[in-house]
Amino acid sequence: MFDPDSRLTAATAADPANVAASAHTIWLTGLSGSGKSTLACGLAARLTARGRPCYVLDGDQLRRGLSRDLGFGDLERRENVRRAAEVARLFNEAGFVVLAALVSPRRADRALAAKIVGPSRFVEIHLATPLDVCERRDVKGLYRQARRGVLPDFTGVSAPYEAPVDPDLVLDTSRIDLGPCIDIVLNRIDQRGSLRYAARAA
Repeated sequence: MFDPDSRLTAATAADPANVAASAHTIWLTGLSGSGKSTLACGLAARLTARGRPCYVLDGDQLRRGLSRDLGFGDLERRENVRRAAEVARLFNEAGFVVLAALVSPRRADRALAAKIVGPSRFVEIHLATPLDVCERRDVKGLYRQARRGVLPDFTGVSAPYEAPVDPDLVLDTSRIDLGPCIDIVLNRIDQRGSLRYAARAA
């Protein structure tokens, strides 16, 4: 079972041939509550079982640390995405697969992230879970606060979400369970020859 608190699997513990292989950033975008972090951690567990070093780059974690000085205006959201992409690029260069789970609502900002990471390494996956489902999942009450006006510039309520025009994958986690979602993502990436590695011998 992947420990989401660790976020990281050490490259030194992996097969050197795997570490030397091309690493990618799987960029999970969608509304709050769409399942981005859950899918990222599930993918990390599966990749770890394959012996593939990976790092979960979670938007909430970024907001509590590297981007704690940023708000939610358009320019600050763009800067948050830029910082996340720069971190992802560094981990890719070290041989890690990065699983980035960020709302990242603006197409232009995601295009900037792709440019920073590198188009050949950037895999955009849209979690197109319906807004009403995301609201029902909202254990923190963020949507309720946004609808009362307590949280301004909240994506999906008082700020727009621009869905990707041509993502690598579109998944609705209200219709597809976690396990099949993980399979779909890894199968698609394997088809591109990005993450096809033999599982570590028992």
